[in-house]
Amino acid sequence: MDLFEGFDQRRVPTGDGVEINVRTAGGGPPLLLLHGYPQTHVAWHKVAPALARSFTVVIPDLRGYGDSGKPDDDSTASAYSKRAMALDQVEVMRALGFSRFAVAGHDRGGRVVHRLCLDHPEAVSAAAVLDIVPTRHAYATVGREMASSYFHWFFLAQPGGLAERLIGAEPDLWLERMLGVQQGYFDPAALAEYRRCFRDRDTIRASCADYRAAAGIDLEHDAADAERKLSCPLLVLWGASGFVGNYYDPLAAWRVVADRVEGAALPSGHFPCEQAPRETSAALIDFFS
Repeated sequence: MDLFEGFDQRRVPTGDGVEINVRTAGGGPPLLLLHGYPQTHVAWHKVAPALARSFTVVIPDLRGYGDSGKPDDDSTASAYSKRAMALDQVEVMRALGFSRFAVAGHDRGGRVVHRLCLDHPEAVSAAAVLDIVPTRHAYATVGREMASSYFHWFFLAQPGGLAERLIGAEPDLWLERMLGVQQGYFDPAALAEYRRCFRDRDTIRASCADYRAAAGIDLEHDAADAERKLSCPLLVLWGASGFVGNYYDPLAAWRVVADRVEGAALPSGHFPCEQAPRETSAALIDFFS
C-alpha cells in the first residue's frame, strides 16, 4: 500500500555528505514537515494530502531516521545536534528552490524547528510545533511524572552503547512501547514502515545519538541563545489527553522563547497527525494560510 500516492521521492545531498530522503507534492507556498521519534516521514501520511492541496509539501526523514543518511557520531553527538539537523533542512529546501518557507515539526522534529528558527530566521516565514515544550524547559522541570513518562530521554542518552544493545535485541517490542500501538490509531502500512526502519541497527544507534545530543550539546546551544526569542509567528498544538498538555502549560512555555505564539489542544494523545489528522490538518492550514 502506497501511503504517499502522487508524491515524488528523491534523495538530497547536504553539505557534510549526508543524504536526506524526501517526499514532495502539491503547489503553492512551501511547507516543510518534520517527524519525531521513533518514526519517519510516514508520520505525516494522513495529513500531507490535505496540506498538499494548499502548499508545496516537503516531507523528509531526519538524518539518522528512515531512509536518510546515518553518519557516525562522537562523544558529543554533535552530528545529531538539532543545529546539524536544522542545517540539513535548510539545505534541502534550498536544493528544491525554496530560500524561505513555513515549517511544522512533531516531537523531535519540533525541536529541530526550534533550532532552525534560531539559526536561520531569514529562512522561516512561520513555524508550528506539535506536542512538545522547549527542550531546556523540559529538562529544567524534571519531576516524578516527567521522569516516568519520558524515561526514554534518560535511557537513550546513556553512553557506552547500552541502549543500542538492549533495543537491538527487541526492536519491535521497543517500538510498540514508544508508539503505544495497542491504541489502534496507526495504519498497518505505517507501522510496517516504522518497524522496517527501526530494525536497522544504524537507526537505533543514530536515534540514541539524537537523544545524547539533546541532553548535552543541544542544551549548550540553547543556553547560549537563552536571551533570544523566535521572531516568526509560532503555532503550538498539543494532545488534550497527552502528557505535554497535562503536565505543562504549553503556551506559557513557548511564550518564554517566542514573541508571537498561538495554539490549542487537539483531541489526541502524543501523535496528533495520526490520532486526529482532520483537526491537525485544519489547524495547520488555517495558521499557515
